[in-house]
Amino acid sequence: MRGFLASSIGVTCAAALALPLTPPAVAATARPAPGAEAATSAALSAGPSARRESTGQSTAGSTQSLPLVPLTRDRAVDGPAAQGLTRRTVRPFSLVGVVWDDPAAELHGRVQIRTREVATGVWSGWQDVETHNADHAADPDTEEGADGRLRGATAPLWVGASNGVELRVVPEGAEPVPEGTGTAPKGTEPAPAGADPAPDKTPADGTPTTADGTATATDGTPAAAPAAAAPLPTGLRLELVDPGEAVPQDETLGAARPGALQPETADAVAGSTVNADVAALSAAEIPALGRAETERELLTLRGSELTAAQKAKPYIGPRPRIVTRRGWGANERWRESRFVYTSKVKAAFVHHTATGSKYTCAQAPSVIRGIYRYHVVSMGWRDIGYNFLVDKCGNIYEGRAGGVAKAVLGAHTRGFNTNSMGIAVLGSYGSTKPSKSALKAVARLTAWKLGLYGANPRGKTYLTSGGGNLYRKGKNVRLNVISGHRDGFSTECPGLQLYRKLGSARSTAARYQGR
Repeated sequence: MRGFLASSIGVTCAAALALPLTPPAVAATARPAPGAEAATSAALSAGPSARRESTGQSTAGSTQSLPLVPLTRDRAVDGPAAQGLTRRTVRPFSLVGVVWDDPAAELHGRVQIRTREVATGVWSGWQDVETHNADHAADPDTEEGADGRLRGATAPLWVGASNGVELRVVPEGAEPVPEGTGTAPKGTEPAPAGADPAPDKTPADGTPTTADGTATATDGTPAAAPAAAAPLPTGLRLELVDPGEAVPQDETLGAARPGALQPETADAVAGSTVNADVAALSAAEIPALGRAETERELLTLRGSELTAAQKAKPYIGPRPRIVTRRGWGANERWRESRFVYTSKVKAAFVHHTATGSKYTCAQAPSVIRGIYRYHVVSMGWRDIGYNFLVDKCGNIYEGRAGGVAKAVLGAHTRGFNTNSMGIAVLGSYGSTKPSKSALKAVARLTAWKLGLYGANPRGKTYLTSGGGNLYRKGKNVRLNVISGHRDGFSTECPGLQLYRKLGSARSTAARYQGR
């Protein structure tokens, strides 16, 4: 999912949030109510460090935040040193990521991790973590984008239930870290005081060298030095996320559960109430509707905004089944309580989460809870960045809070969050093909949600750029109504294999709308 800036610097797709109050966005305060999601973890205070929990496990999950250290003791090495953590046992976790202090700083280098599976005790091989994640973010120069709680971060990676970890972060241009990190590689220890100078060495290719082994040109002058290694961001930390367990769905909102610290929160009730126009309060899912029922619902929801022609012949796909935030177990205490809206939904940007595709469909809610916790607790975002998420089995999940039928302002496509929505397919699709079920779900979701706002999935639309690496701020850009993240920002997201399927998704969504 590594993307490339106009200068060819890689960037990515994988997640941010949206608190901005940029016109025409409108913020709405959640209606107070008796409560909804059980509070089993400590309240999160302002600031990313304060919001990061380090307490024991609970049904609400936990985050272990471990500072990285240099992986070599060789002080003679010039340039920035690799950082990481040596192999160790930790409390159970399932999702990982690396964060740092400055959200504007980029990590130019390679992040690799090994984990030990809880069930078998077997260590995995080295896995790459996507390092460029800033393209999933609030638009520049907005309230959310300038929030002081934000931190830079890699994309999160789902590794499954694990209790051991080893990490290495190697700066771009630096020598690879050898096996057995944490100690100086054999033969690189500084020579003791008074030792004889190192003998003259000539490489096997015959390149002349000086006494210290430095290569020289054929005329005896020193050869050009290799490019200096890029410095790593300051404050690097490894985040180990336990997504916790899903909240039981058979209890009444506002009532305290056995063993709960207090009744369910007002934020949880508000998060459910914003879907009251399409589902019952506290519903774990919003049921699918047929075409006739969906058309009647359209008249109820947006009838006053429809033209006579649209009322006579509405182009909208049947509403698909959607798992609500309550259904996938969101802890509503973590997010900011207010909801932020934009004027309409003119376009849908399709993403992949870059979390890897090694998850089962039964694990999808846990993956989403892990991403949500990573976004809010580790990175300081106000909520999960995507408006919707889709798993490989075709299940559709509500993302950012505010109401599935409403124009909720997300933080998914830096520069183009206004008047759009973001749909993230769980997994990584650079070389892996997305499932037919996932593609069908994307088509069904866009046919319905774009239909609520009169948008043709096969059509084009104009969005005004909020600033990014492809389009300057204020530029009016013509885009496909269903676009890939890379259409609005120079990135590899949503992965080549998923991006190639968007044409089919457009045609299918238009057919679902009756076009």
